[in-house]
Amino acid sequence: MKKIVLRAREYFSSLLLLELLRGLMLTGRQMFKRKVTLHFPEEKTPRSGRFRGLHALRRYPNGEERCIACKLCEAVCPALAIHIESEQREDGSRRTTRYDIDLTKCIFCGMCEEACPVDAVVETHVLEYHGERRGDLYYTKDMLLAVGDKYEKEIAAARAADARYR
Repeated sequence: MKKIVLRAREYFSSLLLLELLRGLMLTGRQMFKRKVTLHFPEEKTPRSGRFRGLHALRRYPNGEERCIACKLCEAVCPALAIHIESEQREDGSRRTTRYDIDLTKCIFCGMCEEACPVDAVVETHVLEYHGERRGDLYYTKDMLLAVGDKYEKEIAAARAADARYR
């Protein structure tokens, strides 16, 4: 007897389209609530102070590049996205001749940044970069130094703010 009553109730509720009416009521309630959609290029969402974005190579204040070619960042990179070649200079110090990062492989873990003993490689707060082809996201040493030169003030400020946690 219970089964017959339940089936009759289901039949009449499907005939009256109660599910459709419940859905329309839900839509009507949400229609007048505050919208949370952001229009991205014009409106930006707040980012964490420890956000990791586009990579950069830094220079010392005298203009010399910081990287000493220790290759720790290459060794620690879990995605194998960094490739470094180096040579020894006349004064006995080592410097990189090639420093490449493939951003299509990079997982932005920040381990390269943590492994660097001289703060040469950093991940900036730059989020808005793109490439139309795969090769556009293969950053060479010159490109990384250019990014570092462009955003050096922001990088230094972020480093200063984060210094007590390092």
